[in-house]
Amino acid sequence: MLPVFEVKRPATLTEALEALAGGTNVHPIAGGTNLIVDTRAGKIAPDLVVTISDLAELRGIEIRDNKIRIGATTTLAELAESDIIAQHADVLHQMSKSFANVLIRNRATIGGNLVNAAPCADTAPAFLVLDAQVELASIDGTRCVPLDEFFVNAFETTRQTNEILTAVWFPVPSKYSVGRFEKMGLRKISCMAKVDVAISITLDRNGLCEKARIALGAASPAALRAVDAEAELVGQQLSTQRIETAAVKAAATVVPRSGSEYKREVVQGLVRRLLTAATEKGVQQ
Repeated sequence: MLPVFEVKRPATLTEALEALAGGTNVHPIAGGTNLIVDTRAGKIAPDLVVTISDLAELRGIEIRDNKIRIGATTTLAELAESDIIAQHADVLHQMSKSFANVLIRNRATIGGNLVNAAPCADTAPAFLVLDAQVELASIDGTRCVPLDEFFVNAFETTRQTNEILTAVWFPVPSKYSVGRFEKMGLRKISCMAKVDVAISITLDRNGLCEKARIALGAASPAALRAVDAEAELVGQQLSTQRIETAAVKAAATVVPRSGSEYKREVVQGLVRRLLTAATEKGVQQ
């Protein structure tokens, strides 16, 4: 059973931020796919829950000044259906299509998934390879934090209790950029990821790699980028051997729990597969 708590439905973002500033056990809620489950399980016991799902300031997907802004309460279903995302951020499009199931995609929000910071959060690797930043607001103002600095540990971020994650921003990727996302789970439907891999590469006219991003989830306490593997690719022709070396370095990046060391081999295989597929498409563009 759910414990008893007060619910407040603010009309504006300012009212929501004021509510968060007014107490020490106050939680914002949008889709509720994490908060309600954790509350029911007794992991948290909020005194006040502030509903932010109806706030217009936190919704929508748009391009501003060559950056894509996604409001924090945008659902995974909306992300999957967005023409902007399909055209400019294929890695996000692929991730959103594989996220849980239709019912959860209709409720779960990108902000909630990032703030919850579960090691298996699908959105985290996909946004990491896009060099995303999160926008955090409080009654004292707004700050932007690079996503690779936002995650601290499993279920821990740099968000303060009086802050709301209001949006995610990332530069519009080059038209020559190719992104890929894949996860390994126990089941094909509604599975919790055992390993998440996202990659993004940009090739020049000569087939040299101008930019590379590789991000890994569910294989370490927090999602992370495999920067050594990325460095192996930049400025190089992405030959089979080069890709294999990068895959090995990516696998060495993760820190799986005891008993889950097999995830290193899974990471290596997925990185190899995604880089190979992205390289083939990049050469054709």
